[in-house]
Amino acid sequence: MSNTNTLKAAIIGGSGYGAGEMLRRLLIHPNVEVARVASIDYVGEPVWAAHPNLTGLTDLVFEDISPREAATGCDVALLALPHKVTATKVPELIELGVKIVDMSGDFRLRDAAAYKRYYGVDHPHPELLDGQFVYGLPELNREKIKAATCVASPGCFATTIELGLLPLAKAGLLNGPVHVTAMTGSSGSGAAAKPGTHHPVRSVTIRAYKPLAHQHTPEIVQTLGDAGASNVALRFVPISAPLSRGIFATAYVEVDESVDADRITALYDECYAGEPFVRRPPGRFPEVAAVAGSNYVEVGFSVGEADNGKRTVTCFSALDNLIKGGAGQAIQNMNLILGLDETASLKDPGSWP
Repeated sequence: MSNTNTLKAAIIGGSGYGAGEMLRRLLIHPNVEVARVASIDYVGEPVWAAHPNLTGLTDLVFEDISPREAATGCDVALLALPHKVTATKVPELIELGVKIVDMSGDFRLRDAAAYKRYYGVDHPHPELLDGQFVYGLPELNREKIKAATCVASPGCFATTIELGLLPLAKAGLLNGPVHVTAMTGSSGSGAAAKPGTHHPVRSVTIRAYKPLAHQHTPEIVQTLGDAGASNVALRFVPISAPLSRGIFATAYVEVDESVDADRITALYDECYAGEPFVRRPPGRFPEVAAVAGSNYVEVGFSVGEADNGKRTVTCFSALDNLIKGGAGQAIQNMNLILGLDETASLKDPGSWP
């Protein structure tokens, strides 16, 4: 820890959208300051060369330095590197002794075989998968995160779907197949332009991609199982939507006909009572515009009529993929592992519309 009241953070992988959100919020953080921003892009340039909204607000520049160099003297390293790259950099940070919050998918899974199946490569450090990192969903693992030194922050789709289903998982009501469709904005694909995120096309179409094969699938199954679900088989179809920010997920779950709307309401109320960033909006279903630009997530549900001994519960959830689905949740985790106010620099609402 630092000897002053201000703690120091290093951002490693600083030019992407997630890192931009980290910078934006850490520049107004009451207890943490950014010491260095490491990047192989924009080297020597001010951070606002990649993040124009930060123009003139900081003297930080992008530095082409190793993770160890970036994090030396810091209390926490915030990793915004791509999947597969992060896994090769983490050991030197563990050796340094700095606390770590990682936004990539490299340390979310405990099963190396699942990592290879969904990420396409062998994990370079499988010995770190089981026990080194705590999965950073505060609504499930808050106390474990507080005691952790390394946190794997969840993926954007994963956060959305998990929070939509968490009350049912905790109650033991998730069994067998769960069908999910989730629509996401183009910023989830990163700052580098790609055919699928090219705005003239993206803004006028909706299309599926990676059906039943998205890399967040095993992460979601693992987390719901940790919460109390049994034998969950996730049938997940992601949808590319004409949005810049935001994810909207719809999940369909069959429960026994004895589980009525009052029971479901009680489960959601109990699960999220006192949660600072989860809300169930009264009088409407969740929607992206109400949470875009913020660290809040909205959840809701609709309970169907009984039919042949079963009824369908349709669960809805919405969040900003770059904030609660990314950098905001990483800062929430950072606050927890540093013993700070969990909500520091995160309580602002988004804009409307």
